[in-house]
Formats: sequence, C-alpha cells, structure tokens
Amino acid sequence: MSTVSFSGLLIVSLIAVAAPILVASVKRVKREAAKRRRGDRRRDYRRAVCSCLGEDRSAGQCGGPAWPLLGLAFLLFLAGLEIVLRATAPRQFRAPLAGFAGSLLLGAVAGVAFHAVGWVRDPFFLAITLASTSLGLVVPFLKDAGLSGTVLGQLIIAGATVGEFGAITLLSLFFSATKRGTASNIVTFGIFGAVVAAVGVTLGRAGRNIRLDALLTRLQNTTAEIRVRIAVALLIGFVALAVKIGLQIILGAFLAGVVLNLVDRDTVSHPVFRSKLDALGYGFLSPVLFVSSGVDFDLGALTRSPSAVARIPLFLLALLIVRGAPAALYAHTVGRRGAVAAGFLHAISLPVIVTAASIGVAIRVIAP
Repeated sequence: MSTVSFSGLLIVSLIAVAAPILVASVKRVKREAAKRRRGDRRRDYRRAVCSCLGEDRSAGQCGGPAWPLLGLAFLLFLAGLEIVLRATAPRQFRAPLAGFAGSLLLGAVAGVAFHAVGWVRDPFFLAITLASTSLGLVVPFLKDAGLSGTVLGQLIIAGATVGEFGAITLLSLFFSATKRGTASNIVTFGIFGAVVAAVGVTLGRAGRNIRLDALLTRLQNTTAEIRVRIAVALLIGFVALAVKIGLQIILGAFLAGVVLNLVDRDTVSHPVFRSKLDALGYGFLSPVLFVSSGVDFDLGALTRSPSAVARIPLFLLALLIVRGAPAALYAHTVGRRGAVAAGFLHAISLPVIVTAASIGVAIRVIAP
C-alpha cells in the first residue's frame, strides 16, 4: 500500500513513552536539568520523525507522504476505541452479522454485473468494498444526536462494527500486497492475532499495578502526556508489525484501538484521555487524510470520460443498496423508520473505500 517504513517511527514513539517515565523515576534530578533534557528530547524527537518520513530537516519542515497514512491509521484506531465488546450482548450481533452476509451477497451480485460490462477487474474486491461501513464516522453522528446509548444506536454501532471489522479482515486476508496465498495469510493473521492478544493481556496486567498507575496519573496532565504517548506507541507498534508480516495497515490500527479500549476500562483517574485522542485524530490527523485524498483526486481525468461520470451514480446506488438494504432486518426491533436510518448510516464508508482504493491500485486490482 505504501513504501513508508513505520519501524523508525515506532522507535521514536517508544522513546517518547520511556523518556518521561525515566525522568520521573529519578527522584533527585534537578528541575532545570530536567527542563534542558526535555528540550533536547523534543528537538531529537522532531528530527527523528522528519528522518522517518524522509523529509529535509535542514529546511525546517516536517510533513510528507506518511501523514495521510497516519491520518488513516488514527481514524481506524479511534474507530476501534468505539467498540465495547463487554457491553454488547452476543444476541445484538445476530442481525448485524446476517446483514453483513447479505451485503456481501448483494455486493457479489453488483461486482459480477460491473465485471460483465468491464467496469471492475475483481468482483469479490468490489463486494468487500461495498459491504464496508466506517464506524469512526457513524459514531460521531450518533453521539451528536444523543442516540449512542439507545437501542437503535447500539444496533447501528454493532452493524458498523461488523461492517468495518469484516471488511478490514477480508481485505487483509484476500488482497494482501504480498505474494503469499490466502492460506498463508490466514496463518499470518492467526499469529498476528496471538501477538495482539498477548499484548492486550500484558497491558491489562500492567494497568492493575498500583505504583505504575500512580506514576501514569502523575504524568498524564503534564507536558509528558504519558497516556497519549502510550496510545500512539501502541498504534504505531501494531501498524509496524502488520506491515512487517505483510498485513494491511488498517488491520493493525483498528486492533490497536480495540485492545486499548479493552484494557482501559476504568477512566475515573483520566476522564479526558479519550477527548485528547479525539482532538488529535479528528482535529489534525484525520483531516490530513481527507484533504490529501482531495488533493490527489484527479477530477480532470474523471470528467474527460463521459462514461466514467455516468458510472458515479450507479456506484453510489450500489453502495446504498448493498449496505443499506440489509438493515431491513432491524425493522422488527427499531421499526421501519429506525431501519431506514440504520441503512443510510451503514452506507457511510468513505475511509474504508479510500483504503480499499489504495490497496486495489497497489495490487493492480483496480486501475489508477
């Protein structure tokens, strides 16, 4: 998907986590010396980040092709944070799972039809793309409307969770940038899942350590922002691991959010932690993704082909039908009006579509 290396950035994020903890652990360090070291670390951190992103440090600038990827990763990370598995009864996933299966079936029909007229190269790739939902965009709508805690809201969130996680998993398994087969990808996925589970268990046990929790609480609202640094390190670590073993960035980012949400259940001591992550993601990194996508969008190439312009409403209609129609399964629970609202919200999937398009171009499933 990208030639950007996340290994260096992972090292930087780990140093950013370790530095304030080490400084805070040394009880007899003079305050002025600590300030000078923090200043040096900030400069070194900035130089390292620029180096990781391949930027010209002498120009005094830091920004480049990795920022849109970081925006995408952070958006999916925030989406993973919205998944509350412990608070969701298994029966709540029955209709969403059936709806996602129906979406894949309808998507396959649309893919075959579009493939027959030469519009797509791989019907299954289009089916997965059309069956996706962006949880990270659906949840803000529900929160702003005050519906996230209602039966309708929880059903929509469950459906969006299945749609996003299912699409991300299928894209990682069947459309990896590596040359391995699907069976090898499944094994790799299993190994990655085991590592994710081990990290989650380790973080969960560490979170119950009273001394460590006291240290994090002391540093969380200082310039160290230790909890934010740990969250970023977890994100970059999972992304770097996913890239290293040939899986998609989106999978690592999404699971990082899920793990953090599972291990960080008691937020009494840090009530504004999630707000800080939202501010970083929605206020900075995610807009970079969408702005960069708009900049890269070649409107001229699209408008030069009348047939391409004519396909746009057909693809939009297919997206609405494929992801929205199965929401009719919710009608017996939330009524017809609620099912219609759920159908429209489930059809919101821009980040996953942008990601799928990038993957498709990289593996030559779709044309640039």
